[in-house]
Amino acid sequence: MRKIVFILFFCVLSLSLLAQTHTRVFNEHVRTLRVERKVLLLENGVVDGMDPDNTLHISFDEMSHDVHFYTYTVVMMNGDLLSSEYLRGFTTRDITDYEHSINTSREYTHYWFDFPNEDMALTKSGNYRLTIYEDGNPDNRVAEVDFCVVEPMVKIDTKVRANTDIEFNGRYQQVDVDVSLQHSAVSFQPSEFKVMVMQNNRLDNAVTMTQPTFVEPNRLRYINNKALIFEAGNEYHHFDAFSCFYAGYGIDRVYHEMGDYHALLFPNEITKGQYIHEFDSDGRFVVNAERTSDSDTEAEYMWVYWTLPAEKPWFDGMLYVGGDIFGNELSLRNRMQYDAEAKVYWLTALVKQGGYDYQYWFVPKGQKTTTQRVDGSYWQTENEYAVYVYWRPFGARYDRLIGVQIQKSTL
Repeated sequence: MRKIVFILFFCVLSLSLLAQTHTRVFNEHVRTLRVERKVLLLENGVVDGMDPDNTLHISFDEMSHDVHFYTYTVVMMNGDLLSSEYLRGFTTRDITDYEHSINTSREYTHYWFDFPNEDMALTKSGNYRLTIYEDGNPDNRVAEVDFCVVEPMVKIDTKVRANTDIEFNGRYQQVDVDVSLQHSAVSFQPSEFKVMVMQNNRLDNAVTMTQPTFVEPNRLRYINNKALIFEAGNEYHHFDAFSCFYAGYGIDRVYHEMGDYHALLFPNEITKGQYIHEFDSDGRFVVNAERTSDSDTEAEYMWVYWTLPAEKPWFDGMLYVGGDIFGNELSLRNRMQYDAEAKVYWLTALVKQGGYDYQYWFVPKGQKTTTQRVDGSYWQTENEYAVYVYWRPFGARYDRLIGVQIQKSTL
């Protein structure tokens, strides 16, 4: 029953997401940076936070009960504009909403805020970066959130198929994109457009196209393009750490020791050569704790242990645990170590109670990230592809984001 509830919860989560954001944390005392991943819609020339469904809700934990002074600012990332040209109101704002954790083994303080709001509104579409810093010092960065604002001007038709120029029904998926300009009275040149395609909110394998395959009246087609062939990978592994009293899905044992909770995941296996169908959320996570009225302040932090048996280490690259749990990054905090005596790769991380997806990513020296070393890659895998269309008309000083589409591969 727990497995069924976990799967249904993740399916609902996936369906509620409209677009993707990226987060980075620079302070080891800051954990669980979350954003309600909704693309902001530019309506009537402004997005001002008046509509709660058109607002980012951002939250994070600082691992103490000390009160810290945090401020945030927002900058446009894809243009050469002054802040006054895309930002209405103040250029910075303090984070004043916080609450201490209650009856938890590890003390933490939960901070949250909404953006945009009555003090800061955006007037241009495009890519933005929200930077959180401490003690009024912009050089003392704590975290970053990348997000986008769209002004819909195009219709996007995206298809994902297993028949590629590399192989048929094998390890890869071909993404084809049609962009139809809805405002036919607007003249345009194909060179003014860029199309970016992302798989499962990952930046390491994102592709940006500046040249369409075919140009038709009011339509750009990116068809049979080798750059848009993605490794399909395998379904994500997942675990459910909602309980401190018994092991949830994917967890072998939960115990309390030395003042902390610990969750030992079942050892994974090197399964290349076998497609395993699982319901997943394409790398996302959700905070959730049983016997609590507010998981934000009552959920425990737990030490989570990953193990992957391997007879010997791979000397031609590094192995990582990937997913939103680690911001889809490749860094020291999610790079696995090899224990020669136990013959396993291992990783330990402090994680807030909840449900988490993860994958094993291998990065060969000088090559792109691959799942084939551990989990394999199969055309049947369900992935989520995000397509972003940018337009910079002649003489413009920034890229307008004029279309976003999220497409599931259901092959």
